[in-house]
Amino acid sequence: MKEAKNQEPIVLFVCEHGSAKSVVAAAHFNKLARERNLAVRAISRGTNPDEEMPPKITQGLKTEGLTAGEPKPKMLSKDDVVGASRVVTFCDLPEGYNQLAPVEQWNDVPPISEDYNKSRDAMLVHINQLLDDMKSKK
Repeated sequence: MKEAKNQEPIVLFVCEHGSAKSVVAAAHFNKLARERNLAVRAISRGTNPDEEMPPKITQGLKTEGLTAGEPKPKMLSKDDVVGASRVVTFCDLPEGYNQLAPVEQWNDVPPISEDYNKSRDAMLVHINQLLDDMKSKK
């Protein structure tokens, strides 16, 4: 793992616009990691980020007692990928990024724009598996 001393490992979630799947996944990951007492945190990024968070996403998270980790979507950088202990994508990464770190793709998550709850539930299955895996490797 590539974390600095006294810094939690980072799980990087990436979606095209950095304002939907990656944001919801990071928020839920962080909540569940805290509940399991795992010293790890998630961040979200976009390969082509939107200007702002969609109200539907902000409201969906708020309903669940969660908030987005960033006030607005952030552009993915090579430093984000290199600095992450795990990278999870919902889209293709820019050319050359796949070689910087191990990348896991969650292609089976339905569009969040069509059904927030269905998409979130699919993510939660993956997130719980990822957390179980991380806890077993501690």
